[in-house]
Amino acid sequence: MKLYDEYMASLKMKEVEEFFDLTFYRPLAFLFVKAVYHTELTPNQITLLSMLAGVLAGVAFGVGGATMLLAAGVLLIVNDVLDCSDGQLARLKKNGTRIGRILDGVADYIVAAAVYLGMGIGFASTSDDPLFWWMMILLAAGSNAVHSIQVDYYRNRYLDIVLQRVSTFEEDLEAFEEEHAQMRTEGGHWFERIVIVVYLRYSRFQRKLTSGNTEHAVLTDADPEEYRRANRRMIKLWLFLGPTSQITWMVICAFLNRLDVYVYGLVIGGNLWALLLYPLQRRINHRFKVS
Repeated sequence: MKLYDEYMASLKMKEVEEFFDLTFYRPLAFLFVKAVYHTELTPNQITLLSMLAGVLAGVAFGVGGATMLLAAGVLLIVNDVLDCSDGQLARLKKNGTRIGRILDGVADYIVAAAVYLGMGIGFASTSDDPLFWWMMILLAAGSNAVHSIQVDYYRNRYLDIVLQRVSTFEEDLEAFEEEHAQMRTEGGHWFERIVIVVYLRYSRFQRKLTSGNTEHAVLTDADPEEYRRANRRMIKLWLFLGPTSQITWMVICAFLNRLDVYVYGLVIGGNLWALLLYPLQRRINHRFKVS
């Protein structure tokens, strides 16, 4: 019972967790965290290990063949388990940092780039129409990025309002804008400057894509319980487009040696689902903006 309680304490909030995270990836991640809790391994080092597994999965996709696709699927599972572990360890040890959150996000995008590049190379080397598959891979990668941005934003906003916490999104954005301005006048390490610039551009794009520049501030005045009732089901529907759901879909298709099904499913099915949810979310948002 104590182990279960510790596991639940490592989660953000059950209702914003994706189904496969709750039932598969996070329990495995929790066991990993318990195993390394008393070691010197840090959340950032786990993030780098996760990134390594994801990049190797991309290489396996590029090589192609049933065996390598099977290996890629296993590596993607390892990637996701470790990706869950870094945050869990940080929350349990209370040693999470702002840079760590950015590194986690940057690592996810590096993995995504490696995986889709590998898929493109794999399709191009076996297909009679490589240009068509490169176009499809670009569409799939773009769809994946937009879906992840939407899910990430709506989930964090839900947590901010329901838990009445300070917005980590706005807080981080303001802090890094100040730090970036300071680096422009005083200088700084080139890697940190690149990370901050990438983060700022990503955050501004995310805010523009999801709600414009003012909606978040208005919605923070919403009644938490009323907002929770209105959005609880919507969050669960958005989570079908979450990163773990997409990775799991990719793993299943890799195990079946049918990555073409993954690409078509994401480009057609995923985007239709997003187009269905978007007006519904806007309608709910409108209710709270006028209150």
